[in-house]
Amino acid sequence: MNNKPLALKLAPTSLTEIIGQKHLVGDGKILTNLVKNKKIFSMILYGKPGIGKTSIANAIANDLGLRHRFLNATINTKKDLDIVIEEAKMYGGIILIMDEIHRLHKDKQDILLPQLESGLITLIGMTTSNPYHSINPAIRSRCQLFELLPLDTEDIITGLKKAINHPDLKGIQIDDESLELIAEISGNDLRYAYNLLEICYYSSDDNTITKEKIRKINNKPVFFSDKNGDGYYDVLSAFQKSIRGSDVDASLHYLARLIMQGDLESIYRRMSVIAYEDIGLANPTIGPKVEAAISAAERVGLPEARIPLGTIVVEMALSPKSNTAHIALDSALADIEAGNVGLVPNHIKNDSKEYKYPHDYKGAYVVQQYLPDKIKNKKYYIPKDIGYEKQIKDIYERLEHLKKIN
Repeated sequence: MNNKPLALKLAPTSLTEIIGQKHLVGDGKILTNLVKNKKIFSMILYGKPGIGKTSIANAIANDLGLRHRFLNATINTKKDLDIVIEEAKMYGGIILIMDEIHRLHKDKQDILLPQLESGLITLIGMTTSNPYHSINPAIRSRCQLFELLPLDTEDIITGLKKAINHPDLKGIQIDDESLELIAEISGNDLRYAYNLLEICYYSSDDNTITKEKIRKINNKPVFFSDKNGDGYYDVLSAFQKSIRGSDVDASLHYLARLIMQGDLESIYRRMSVIAYEDIGLANPTIGPKVEAAISAAERVGLPEARIPLGTIVVEMALSPKSNTAHIALDSALADIEAGNVGLVPNHIKNDSKEYKYPHDYKGAYVVQQYLPDKIKNKKYYIPKDIGYEKQIKDIYERLEHLKKIN
């Protein structure tokens, strides 16, 4: 009896078989060109589960015809890594495909880094985490980073149509609506879609799969993948806009939808953005509070993670709102992009003898020019009269008055 899952049997062996990821794979795209030019560099593939990270890594190694080994940073030991290095020395190089690369401990990093430097090992790391936050900079700086995007409903259906022609599913009967339902339930995870299709097939007594049978096996709510309704990014957008709009009930509703999907990472990212984009200086304590809630949610995991998340989202929704700080910075960035810069005034250049040290003056403040002459009267920051920012506004206006009278 062959118990190998259908998802593994359908795993691509070449980049030409990859489903989705059209920004990386296909005619003229970067990964396809690397294979075409017979050149590979260390890289990290990151993105959600079931969207093709392992498939792409294996396909690259197969297409290049290079010796490769697969390790998991969590499970495999230093001894396993030593064996791969010895094999690389024996054959003059090897591709090391490593899953959960963000969990690679320092002792293993110390073994691996010199081999990456020498080119003896070419690393293809894979992670579901954001590598800019979770991967050691020493590893990250030696790799190119490629983000894999969520598969859409059409991608999942393409994969399912390929699956129903596999010999293992001989005589399968399934209509397009049932295929679409599996795609929707899968939450953009192709591996999950394959597994659900296989379970539905083998649990049927007549090889027929209907929507009713699919729902009996998996009654998970469908939120993200419905191409005719709420999309994945629509729910995230609604979550942020509900908090921005101070609607507590709507904020909790969309938080619940994200939690039901188990998508904690997107919740964390979006809350972190909201804290500074939408609440900002009106309640500057919200940033650390959000980080504390995220830390607590990470520590306890689901289902308990919903408790700190629900608490902080209520506070965020009810908090006063201000976007003045990031709007001010965007305005400054726009000036720089337009070439509206100017020279740094001489008295605030490094080691200038003309600089007035504010701490030597009453109130630790002295009037002097900081902006370049070209834009010396430019105003980027316009404070709001709300929350904590009202106090900032009072200080700002006093300082502006002092500039005028001096």
